[in-house]
Amino acid sequence: MESTFITALQNIVSPEVLLVIFLSAVYGLFVGSIPGLTATMAVALLIPLTFYLDNLSAIAAIVTLEACSIFAGDIPTTLVRIPGTPSSAAYTDDAYSLTRRGLHETSLGVSLVFSVAGGLFGALVLILAAPQLAKIAFEFTTYEYFWLYVLGLSCAAIVSTGSRLKGALALMIGLMFATVGLSEVHSVPRFTFGFDELFTGINFIPAMIGLFGLSEVFRNTLTSKTDEETEKLKSALPVEVDKSWFKHLKPVFGGVLPQLWKRKFSWFRSSCIGSTIGMIPGAGADIAAWISYAVSKKCSRTPEEYGKGSLDAVGDATSANNSALAGAWIPALVLGIPGDSVTAIVIGVLLMKNITPGPGIFENPDQLVLVHGIYLTFIIANLLLIPLGFLAIRSGAQLVRIPRRILMPLILMFCVIGSYSINGSYFDVWVMLGMGLLGFVLEVFAIPLGPVVLGIILGGQLEQSFVQNLSKDDSILSFFNRPISAALGIFCIALWLVPLFMPLLRKKWSSPA
Repeated sequence: MESTFITALQNIVSPEVLLVIFLSAVYGLFVGSIPGLTATMAVALLIPLTFYLDNLSAIAAIVTLEACSIFAGDIPTTLVRIPGTPSSAAYTDDAYSLTRRGLHETSLGVSLVFSVAGGLFGALVLILAAPQLAKIAFEFTTYEYFWLYVLGLSCAAIVSTGSRLKGALALMIGLMFATVGLSEVHSVPRFTFGFDELFTGINFIPAMIGLFGLSEVFRNTLTSKTDEETEKLKSALPVEVDKSWFKHLKPVFGGVLPQLWKRKFSWFRSSCIGSTIGMIPGAGADIAAWISYAVSKKCSRTPEEYGKGSLDAVGDATSANNSALAGAWIPALVLGIPGDSVTAIVIGVLLMKNITPGPGIFENPDQLVLVHGIYLTFIIANLLLIPLGFLAIRSGAQLVRIPRRILMPLILMFCVIGSYSINGSYFDVWVMLGMGLLGFVLEVFAIPLGPVVLGIILGGQLEQSFVQNLSKDDSILSFFNRPISAALGIFCIALWLVPLFMPLLRKKWSSPA
């Protein structure tokens, strides 16, 4: 064990591998900061290059790219209200509200430091507990997956700004869109209206870009407060750009480290949530961010600030989604089951390199060197993210200086390019435009957008697990026939019912005997 770790360390610090890690970090930050270009897409574009890299360099490139692009997705989330990653949708309103108050550097500083801290925690979990934790995930059946999807969707609706009824309505809209096309459990196309492009369903990336990005363009274009908000934002920034970036360390990092120490228990809780959710196959950082956000709001002394510009919300959610990244590698390495879309690609790369993921990967000395190299890459990538992330923040922050009459067309251009580049389809552009109009209308009635996006993402998986469970046993009690599924099911039901009965209980308790 010790000899393989030393060998992995010697391999990882070689100039060639370090150069690959550095270039992958820059590439990940660049791609992640462009709305519509997700970490999965960046990894997919990198796959052809892995043919020409050795095993460790190829996997190190993917690990670094994923870690950096997830954080980079917070840059457009914070500055222009376009989630760079699906998990960013959990705290989009908080991050953007801070930007409108001139606190974009502080918000991004919290995202950076808590992302690195969460990523290192996830790496520690991967290193110390991979085989043991993977056994827990392996015990999950379709019943547990069903309740896990319900939990993630419920949290998205419950923690959204506004009433629970509006959150539930937004969730229903998202689930409705998820029923479009062919599902894995039905052979008949649904709600395609004669469009062949809808056979595969509605792609959530154009939908997400339209709901959050294009709706912002419509809102700024059609409301009369645009110029006033622009001047207010510009007045909160220095008149001239200081070329000495060292003077900007304080706005970015000044209050973050004290906040991390002050909220160390909240950070630990969020990182544990992220690592646990991440190691469950198919869950990923999206659910981790939403659940962590919900728990953070529930435990907060100031829950009314959530959705209106809470640094606590940003810190806890970013800790969870970054710790989930390493957690997703646990089932991928130990069981050969992808934890998320990126590790699904990783399994393909490993097989391409004649490496079969599974329990045997920890017994073969040569492959164990690769596993230890993955551990070290997670640590190096997260540490490298601190300086490179700061440079990305300083570069990206200049977006807020652009006048609205210039910024809005640029955002529209990124929306169109990001939507088209996914499949090279003009139909996705039309989907983005339609979702943009829908997002604008929903915001007029104060209906949250986050549950709509998550409903589109998880709706298909929820339906599939539900039908699979009914095919096993059509009794509703079968959903509670296992201890873990029963606990998850009761918790999900309590999330919705307890708040409904709490006013009645308070009234009963407060009434005189």
